[in-house]
Amino acid sequence: MASLTVENYVKSIYLICARQDGAPAATGQLAATLDVSPGTVTSMLKTLAEGQLATYTPYEGVRLTESGRALALRVLRRHRLIELFLVETLGLPWSEVHEEAEHLEHAVSDRLIDSIDAHLGYPNADPHGDPIPRSDGTVELTEGRRLAECRSGESFVVARVLDQSPEFLQYLSDLGLQPGLRGRVESVEQQAGTLTVVLGELQVILGRDAAEKVLVRLTEGAR
Repeated sequence: MASLTVENYVKSIYLICARQDGAPAATGQLAATLDVSPGTVTSMLKTLAEGQLATYTPYEGVRLTESGRALALRVLRRHRLIELFLVETLGLPWSEVHEEAEHLEHAVSDRLIDSIDAHLGYPNADPHGDPIPRSDGTVELTEGRRLAECRSGESFVVARVLDQSPEFLQYLSDLGLQPGLRGRVESVEQQAGTLTVVLGELQVILGRDAAEKVLVRLTEGAR
């Protein structure tokens, strides 16, 4: 059984590489993500390479092997199903479950996670829209475009939130914006760097930086 540290590293490597279209994760990126020193990261990457979970090239970065990727997806499956269980079954706010899942993902068995999966009806995504890896190790990537790239008049459904810090999730909650919600871009103010979005009967203004962190799928009525 992999240690908590190993699981955190392979998960972080997987997520960083995914954001970079498969480009290797740099030592500095991992140090910032895991809040450790670059020297600590370098030592751990050598351990992962010895365990055949990753391939590490100094000054270039690290990628996961097939074994490392399989382990990362198992951890992500646990994390995302726990998040959904906490929201759907226990009623916790979606802005607060990420940190809880960070702790619980290392303490539960795959058998319990499979039971949670069945209890929830084999969902495809967690409360933030992140795809939930299946028990066979496959994962369906979320399709969509960044809200910041949408044009005036385009209708959409919120698909995924990329920044899952409690502060950003609470900000979106206060606006009434979360995955599954339908909306329309009322206007785009290029010079001001803002978008005005209609969500039901509510009209909100988003800064471009915030809109960059929200993925949407265009719906009927888009043009």
